[in-house]
Amino acid sequence: MFMYNESEKNTKNMCDVLADCDAMEDALHEECGVFGMYDFDGKDVASTIYYGLFALQHRGQESCGIAVSDTNGPKGKVVSYKGMGLVNEVFTQESLEPMHGDIGVGHVRYSTAGASTRENAQPLVLNYVKGTLGLAHNGNLINATELRKELEYTGAIFQTTIDSEVIAYHVARERLNTNTVEDAVVRACRKIKGAFSLVIMSPRKLIGARDPFGFKPLCIGKRDNAYILASETCALETIGAEFVRDVLPGEVVTITPDKGIVSDMSNALPKEKEARCIFEYIYFARPDSHIDGVSVYASRIMAGKFLAMDSPVEADLVVGVPESGNAAALGYSLQSGIPYGTAFVKNSYVGRTFIKPKQSSRESSVRVKLNVLKEAVNGKRIIMIDDSIVRGTTSDRIVKMLRDAGATEVHVRISSPPFLWPCYFGTDIPEREQLIAYNRSIEEIKDIIGADSLGYLKLERLHEMVQGLPICRGCFTGEYPLEPPTEDIRGEYDK
Repeated sequence: MFMYNESEKNTKNMCDVLADCDAMEDALHEECGVFGMYDFDGKDVASTIYYGLFALQHRGQESCGIAVSDTNGPKGKVVSYKGMGLVNEVFTQESLEPMHGDIGVGHVRYSTAGASTRENAQPLVLNYVKGTLGLAHNGNLINATELRKELEYTGAIFQTTIDSEVIAYHVARERLNTNTVEDAVVRACRKIKGAFSLVIMSPRKLIGARDPFGFKPLCIGKRDNAYILASETCALETIGAEFVRDVLPGEVVTITPDKGIVSDMSNALPKEKEARCIFEYIYFARPDSHIDGVSVYASRIMAGKFLAMDSPVEADLVVGVPESGNAAALGYSLQSGIPYGTAFVKNSYVGRTFIKPKQSSRESSVRVKLNVLKEAVNGKRIIMIDDSIVRGTTSDRIVKMLRDAGATEVHVRISSPPFLWPCYFGTDIPEREQLIAYNRSIEEIKDIIGADSLGYLKLERLHEMVQGLPICRGCFTGEYPLEPPTEDIRGEYDK
C-alpha cells in the first residue's frame, strides 16, 4: 500500500493512469541524490537545497525531503519536511517558508524494492543523547540485514525499512564513545559494507563520507561563504556554486566555519581497488556533470565512437533514445560520418511519481512517453542507440515504432555491455533469470527485439571510456569488488 498525506493528494491525478513510465519501461534506476549546505554567514539554506535537489531529480523521483537547523539557535532543533513525489510537487513556498536554518541536508529517492512510503523518505532525523543527526544516503549496504538484527537484539526500534537508518543508528552509537561526531562517522563507516555516499548534519558540522570503493559520487562546492556537498556537479552549477573537488573514495570530510574542510582518509583503500559504478557515466548522471575529473558527456560521446568502430553498419541516420542515448548517438555519428538526427519526441510532462505500475501497463507507457517523427525516419535505414537493454520489454516496442513509422531497417547499438548479473550496490538490475542477455546469444536477443542487427559496447572499452578510472563491472562479469551477500535480500529491506 502506498501512503500519502493531504499535501500529496494533488499529485495523485493523471499519474494514477500514466503511472511511473520509467518503471513501466525497461529502464534502470539510480538509488538517490544527496545535497547538503552550510552557510557560514548564517543565511537560510532551505531554498537553495530545494534548487539543488531539483537539479538532482533524475537520481530519484519517488520521494524527497529537506532538514535544516539553525547553528545559532537552540542546539539540536531540526525542522524537516518530506513527502512522496517530485521536488516541485512536495515543496511549496508555504512549506519552505518556515524552514529557517543555516545548515541543512536534502535527498531525492528512488527505491529498488520494498515499500515506497513517506516513512522511508529521507533525510532521516535522529534524536539521541548527544543531540541530533540529519542524514541523507545514496547507495546500498550488503550487510544491512546483519547490522540491523544486531541493533534490534540490543533494543533498537526501527521506524523505517531502509538501510540508511542502520547507518544513522551506528553513527549515534559510536558517538557515545568518541570525542567528535566525525570520529563517530569514521567508525560507523568501518562497520558498514557496500555503496554509500553520505551527507550528515550535526548541530554545528556538515559531514560528507564516501565508501572506500567510490561506488557513488560526491563532490564539494562553494558559493560565497557557504559550502555544499552534492551527488553531482550539475547541482553546484544550478545554484551558482563553484566546484572545489570530489570527495575521494574512503574519505570523510568535515566542514565547519573555524576549520573549513578537514579530511580523514583512514578508511581509504589502495587506488587500484576503487570501483566506481560505471553506470554513472553511461546512464545515471546528468551529461553536464563531471565525476572524479571525467566528463559524463565526453564519456558517452566516446562510447558512441567505440560502437561505430567495433560495430559498424551502413545506414542513413543515427538516432538516440532520449535522453541518455543521445550523446552516444552523436558520438557514433561523428565517428562513422552517418548523419545524426532526431527520431523521437519525448513527452517531458509525464510525471514519474510514486505509483508503481502493473506489468500489463508497459505497452502503452512507451507511446505515452515517446513518439516517432515519421518524416525523419520514413524510408531510411536507422541506427538506434540506447544505453542498455535489461529485460527487453521496451526495446522491441521502440523498434516496432520505428518500423511502423516507415524505417526500412533498424540497427540497434547499446552503449554498455550485456547485463548478465544483478547489482547489489544501488542499481536495480534484477535477478539473472529476468535479464534478456542471460543464456541468450546476441543473435537471439536481436530476434526478440525485432532489430536487423544488434551490437553492444565491448567490455574492454569501459576503462577507455572513463579515462582509466577503476570501475565496477560486476553486472557484466559477475566479478564484484567485494563479496556480495549470500542471499539476495533486496526485496526484504527497501534500500
